[in-house]
Amino acid sequence: MHIATMVKQLSYSAMHAIFSTFQAAEPEPKGELHHQNAYTLVVAVALSAQSTDVGVNKATRPLFAIADTPQKMLDLGLDALIEAIKTIGLFRNKARNVIKLSQILVDDFGGEVPSSRAALVLLPGVGRKTANVVLNMWFGQPAQAVDTHIFRLGNRSGIAPGRDVDVVERAIEDNVPAEFQQHAHHWMILHGRYICVARKPKCGVCLIREHCLFEDKTE
Repeated sequence: MHIATMVKQLSYSAMHAIFSTFQAAEPEPKGELHHQNAYTLVVAVALSAQSTDVGVNKATRPLFAIADTPQKMLDLGLDALIEAIKTIGLFRNKARNVIKLSQILVDDFGGEVPSSRAALVLLPGVGRKTANVVLNMWFGQPAQAVDTHIFRLGNRSGIAPGRDVDVVERAIEDNVPAEFQQHAHHWMILHGRYICVARKPKCGVCLIREHCLFEDKTE
């Protein structure tokens, strides 16, 4: 994701107002990927690359009912895993990564998901974004995972302008008031997914419209 920065960074007062509004509307935002534990969260997020949460959930609900730990996934085996997730994009490569990361978790981490970004990103199919989602959602760390929705919202609104995901991630960490850091990721991704959509943002029903710096607002 690379675009030219179109707007300036919002002021601290505007940022505080925006996230206060998000908090008032949804005090405890939740991710939409189905999972039962840290391991199934890692797998679900890894499978969601270039796929929708809805599509991933359809495949993983029956999968996680029988394979919710690294060892159970290894016992299931590659062929059965491929069959279970064949409706998800890039399913063969993702299945191989899930088997590989499961083996590493069993061999090197006693079957447990590590709580450090450095360890997580060493797992096959787990990049910085996936690691940040797991750190935020499961381990309660204020890590900021930037996907297409957050990247778009950050640049349009002025919340976190940047030419690439790394710059946007740093802008969120640097500029979102500390009291909102824990849930900033979920507020932004849900707002970008359902309100600040790509082709025709729903500015007429946007909670943060008065603070947003996007010039081409819709009605």
